[in-house]
Amino acid sequence: MSTTRPYPPGDRRPEPSGASGASEGDVPANGASERGAPETGASDGGAAVSSGGRGRQVRRLSFDGESGVVPLARDFTRQALYAWGWLPAASADQRAAAEDVLLVVSELVTNACLHAEGPDELWITCDNKVIRVEISDKGTGQPAPRTPHRAGRPGGHGMFIVQRLCLDWGVVRTPGVSGKRVWAELGAPA
Repeated sequence: MSTTRPYPPGDRRPEPSGASGASEGDVPANGASERGAPETGASDGGAAVSSGGRGRQVRRLSFDGESGVVPLARDFTRQALYAWGWLPAASADQRAAAEDVLLVVSELVTNACLHAEGPDELWITCDNKVIRVEISDKGTGQPAPRTPHRAGRPGGHGMFIVQRLCLDWGVVRTPGVSGKRVWAELGAPA
């Protein structure tokens, strides 16, 4: 279910009415310094990589000046999944979980391209049991699954797919700042 919070999900303030409350992650939605790990730059097309040790690990990709952002985001995510041991997958369930993460990244980046003037950054966080994907953009719109969902018709399936594959997803807006962060959390296979 989608949630819209005026503050990061890790903040323990009361939920706005109608929010799902299904996810109370511990990852703030803004700033690398708040993510518990120092950011270190890399020379691979605007990517920066952070690591919080064995527990929580964070990677960031800036899309500034990049073209072909969907395949770029998928490749970046695939590299993170290899680094975090989600790939190569030892079982069909592990392979499916990794493919779900890649599909969600593709859908969220595509939505930012189609509806929000393109993505600004991609953040991926892994805490061994959950992968959190965050896409920031400057758009003012509110992502939502198309209702009613029409499986046989082209287009309009992105947020429906995200909703079906993820433990939870939502939107975080910062007052006084243009744009938003769309986040989604996926669980590791058992």
